[in-house]
Amino acid sequence: MSLLRAVLPGPGRLRGAGIPWSILRSYSSASAKEKAKRNATCERTELLEVLKARVKQLQATNVPEVTVNKVELAPVGNEKYQDPLQKVVARREEGESPARPSSWVQKLKEEMHIQKLKMGQTSPIAASELALEAEVEDKAKDKVKGKAKDKKSLKTPKTKVVAAWSQSHAGSHGVHGKPTVAAVKAGVKVPRRRVLDDKESSQFKILQQTVQSNLECFLFLQQPEEAERFLLMYHRSPAKRKLLNVSAYNVVMRSWARKGRLQRINRLFSMLERAGLRPNLDSYAAALECMGRNPFSTKAIWRFMQQLKHDGFHVDELFQKCLFEEDEKEKVLKAIRMIHPNYELPPAPSSQTCNSSLLQDFYSKEKMLPYPKLDFSAQELRECFQKQLELEMNNTITIESVESSKPLTPQALKARKLLATLRSQWHDSVLQALQKSKHNMSKLKTASKYNVLYPYLCLLPEDEYVGIMLEMLNTLSPQGESLAVLAKELGSKVYNRYITQRKLHSGQLEKLREVYEDYIQLLAKDSQPAKYLPREYWEKLVAEAGFGPSLTLKSCSWSYMLLMRLGMHMLELLVQAVKMPRNILNPRLEPRLIPALYHIYSFRSSWQVGLIKPHPVFSQIMSDAAETMLTFNSSAIPMLCPPVPWTSPNFGAFVLNDTTLMRFVDGAVQHQLLLEQCPLVNLHPVLDALNQLGNCAWKINQPVLDIIISIFNDKGNEKLDIPPPISEAPMPPAAPSNPSSLNKAQKHELLLYKKKAAEMHSLRMDALYKLSIANYVRDKVFWFPHNMDFRGRTYPCPPYFNHLGNDVTRAILLFAEGRPLGPKGLDWLKIHLINLTGLKKNNSLQERLEYANEIMEEILDSADHPLTGRKWWMNTDEPWQALACCMEVAKASRSPDPAAYISHFPVHQDGSCNGLQHYAALGRDLIGAISVNLMPCSVPQDVYSAVARQVEELRKKDAEHGVKIAQVLQGFISRKVVKQTVMTVVYGVTRYGGRLQMEKRLKEIDDFPEEYLWEASHYLVKQVFNGIKEMFSATRDIQNWLTESAKLIAQSGRTVEWVTPLGLPIVQPYYRSKSTVLNCSMQNLSVKSTSSNQKPDTVKQKNAFPPNFIHSLDSTHMMLTALHCLRQGLTFVSVHDCYWTHALTVDVMNEVCRQQFVALHSEKILQDLSEFMLEKYCSPDRETRAPWQKKLMEQLSNVPKTGELDLKNVMDSTYFFS
Repeated sequence: MSLLRAVLPGPGRLRGAGIPWSILRSYSSASAKEKAKRNATCERTELLEVLKARVKQLQATNVPEVTVNKVELAPVGNEKYQDPLQKVVARREEGESPARPSSWVQKLKEEMHIQKLKMGQTSPIAASELALEAEVEDKAKDKVKGKAKDKKSLKTPKTKVVAAWSQSHAGSHGVHGKPTVAAVKAGVKVPRRRVLDDKESSQFKILQQTVQSNLECFLFLQQPEEAERFLLMYHRSPAKRKLLNVSAYNVVMRSWARKGRLQRINRLFSMLERAGLRPNLDSYAAALECMGRNPFSTKAIWRFMQQLKHDGFHVDELFQKCLFEEDEKEKVLKAIRMIHPNYELPPAPSSQTCNSSLLQDFYSKEKMLPYPKLDFSAQELRECFQKQLELEMNNTITIESVESSKPLTPQALKARKLLATLRSQWHDSVLQALQKSKHNMSKLKTASKYNVLYPYLCLLPEDEYVGIMLEMLNTLSPQGESLAVLAKELGSKVYNRYITQRKLHSGQLEKLREVYEDYIQLLAKDSQPAKYLPREYWEKLVAEAGFGPSLTLKSCSWSYMLLMRLGMHMLELLVQAVKMPRNILNPRLEPRLIPALYHIYSFRSSWQVGLIKPHPVFSQIMSDAAETMLTFNSSAIPMLCPPVPWTSPNFGAFVLNDTTLMRFVDGAVQHQLLLEQCPLVNLHPVLDALNQLGNCAWKINQPVLDIIISIFNDKGNEKLDIPPPISEAPMPPAAPSNPSSLNKAQKHELLLYKKKAAEMHSLRMDALYKLSIANYVRDKVFWFPHNMDFRGRTYPCPPYFNHLGNDVTRAILLFAEGRPLGPKGLDWLKIHLINLTGLKKNNSLQERLEYANEIMEEILDSADHPLTGRKWWMNTDEPWQALACCMEVAKASRSPDPAAYISHFPVHQDGSCNGLQHYAALGRDLIGAISVNLMPCSVPQDVYSAVARQVEELRKKDAEHGVKIAQVLQGFISRKVVKQTVMTVVYGVTRYGGRLQMEKRLKEIDDFPEEYLWEASHYLVKQVFNGIKEMFSATRDIQNWLTESAKLIAQSGRTVEWVTPLGLPIVQPYYRSKSTVLNCSMQNLSVKSTSSNQKPDTVKQKNAFPPNFIHSLDSTHMMLTALHCLRQGLTFVSVHDCYWTHALTVDVMNEVCRQQFVALHSEKILQDLSEFMLEKYCSPDRETRAPWQKKLMEQLSNVPKTGELDLKNVMDSTYFFS
């Protein structure tokens, strides 16, 4: 069965991390080409599934959604194993006439009956996950229930396995999984997959990680007997034992060490030996901890100490490399001192200093300056920390919506009362369902049976699980939400709360509180100045703390599959348990209970996606209630205290919430492994830059926020980017009495209405979240902790409200620290305002300033009467930021002494087509450099206008030679038409993508003849590419060199890796990913998994390398600027290639920005890249080189030649960043 990307529905709720596209749905494409390759049995089964889905689609009166009433579809073949929720695609033929349900349904039912007879009792082929179970199960127990008649189909293994992903949920579905059909090529005998023989496979790693996390659950629950029994289930089977590593045995040792049971630990050491594994430092730490808890003979301690030495370890390494919880460290030390009374803890390792040539001055102790203070006393910062801690310990926060100011109607009061009653009933019914499910799972705890989810449902109080499930109902979109998205969210919420509890139980939180209270001394205005960076100061304090738990938890991550499995189980419980009376809004109906949630399929072309959709009656109640409270995860809210500094890839940002240093696709681990292998000193510049960005304090621009909220609550304004409510959507087309009689045009109109309504809901909710969070922190000072993507580009961690947002969000943010404008500050504010209008892009700074002075009357009118005056600000490129700037200019210009006016307003300096700037500098391309303002000019050079002029010249020549499309395009070629394509060429846009961009721009021109859109866009993209190639010849050479190098590397089976000039290791995460089918009783999910042993996706590796490499350079430039601005005492934040600071310090920031660009590109960037890749990908032994290595070596050695540009000219270029 072909596995394609899941099509997620229109809006649903907006999530900060975005929709996880790695989640896939299992479905079938009905293309004849694929069917020809399939096994006949599978073909018949799939056809039957298509027919079933088609029946449901027709029964749904041609609306493209199918409600699935679970357990009511007649299963095929062996009912004991067949999944009643077969998922498949019904491809809709274009131009298909409206169906007549009676005849169609009758025909399809007859066809289904024939297919059933043909299928007979043939068992469906087990899904890939059942193959994993078969590996884990003992051969003696690995029997098939019911023989398959078709000898070519795989047998269905028994589903009684410990780590079985397809283990059915307990309860009404029993203990057996329901396998789905897997695709098998016709006539090919499929060998049994030996998953446990391939220790590098992603499936093996998922199973191994699940075993480990199960054992950690028992450790957390203080159940050493359960942990050992679970371990023995694997240890006793030679096949299953392969999943156990030393860490698994160590977890059980730690469980017994806390009980002081040395005999059990001795037994585990023997088991390790029998498994062919060697104990590591953690093993010995557990044994010594145990002996420190109970008075054992010194002879036993001597024996373990001698064995530790024999295995090549030193006692000091226990304290240098092991992570401890609670009082483990003290107990280990106590045991050691029983035989070595004078033993002292080893001194903390001396801190290493980064030796990057770009940062020698920055890290120089001689040039070190005291760290800048915040405008807070130590006591105020302690109070801020306490508020943040309380917020994170609660895991969620409920705040008032900005819609709460609306008057409460009797209808709303009635609906709220009704909701309160329903929620009370639902709490009880969901709790009962959870308890029943756990009870059924607990019965499986025998020697050979175990349900993998059971311990994960015991980690938190039952009420917390119920609360997590019911929270989901409050924000579920009326249009429904992807099943996979909801499952991921539920699983992640349980994991996050578990991590919080672990940190509390391990004593880590108490130690972190002590260290943070000392860390405050670095930042508080009433403390002594200290010449440390935040990271350095934190490391110093941790080293001085000595005893107590480690601040980093031992690895306890859950696999992506486990998160999804747990989330799916909770979702199924919720859908089953949440019911309401059918007559709740209409007393005339019969009072039977109906589900409040439905599992449906929505058809998207030839794809089919599982959704959870609320019953329309429930949606109506929610709409009528108009509740004014919103609940968010605590990590979605800006921090109320300065972030914990990043000190390693595993520690930093929030106080309790787990945050990764590097963002990555769900399930990917390559980036984290690369960071952990990298010497920590190499990451210091990146960590310090993130800390600097995160330490910028913010506050809300209240007057602007209030105006935005007033428009938001008054039907919005699309022109000003304030989304209107769904009530303002265009009216749906009138529905005929018989929905099946809709013609094609009416169906299309209905679909367009639904799409528009979904988009409006999505945009409205996004704005509601942002404005409500802003309103919550309106009287507070707050911070945005930062992390980065795999290229090093930085992002604030809170997802909804931050300075990377749109015009509305940026307009309501101010620096918490104010600085006087100084002699040139007011001028910079005025220039910034004109930049925001987009009116004088090609004029000099002086001309922009003069223009601002000319229109002061308009500026002051906008500031004084934003909604009732002449509204000049509304007709600008960035209207809300322009309004905020008008207000700041008005206040400053009216103050007695503008130079002394304290301004909190951020002024922006934006790179001029920054990607092309980096290319021009790499290639020392003089012509290209002039086009993107690397060379001094009296007015800004506009590369977009230059390309537009060049294309126009080419068009004229073609028009003179009689080229029809060139004649049609006369008068239509402008800067706006070519801008997006020119901007994205540097980031790897293809001609196909460029053509779509051109077509979109031409469509926006009312007078352009529509019939020429395709031909015109095709012609234009060709000319734009040719124009750029001529203007930026060195750029194209470098781009081609990078592309070809990446292509050869990927073809050799390796991923493209490099290291940025700041020492950040980067790997491109593009693989030919495999999907693992997750069998659940509601529907099967196909989850993409990535691992380093999978083959790279050659096309993506090749096409993405040039833009990713340039992004890594622009992030390096930004970080260098951030660090050197810190040394200059500046406030600095960035939105990628747009740098922000106070008006007072714009000139200083501009100088630092230019200095660091010149310093960066004075490095041998391309030469260093070539040398790194030659060393990594080409064998040093010439005799052993394969032909591809020789070709790659030749390619990498042939570094593009550079031009004559003198980089020092950048220092004098006013419009480089402006």
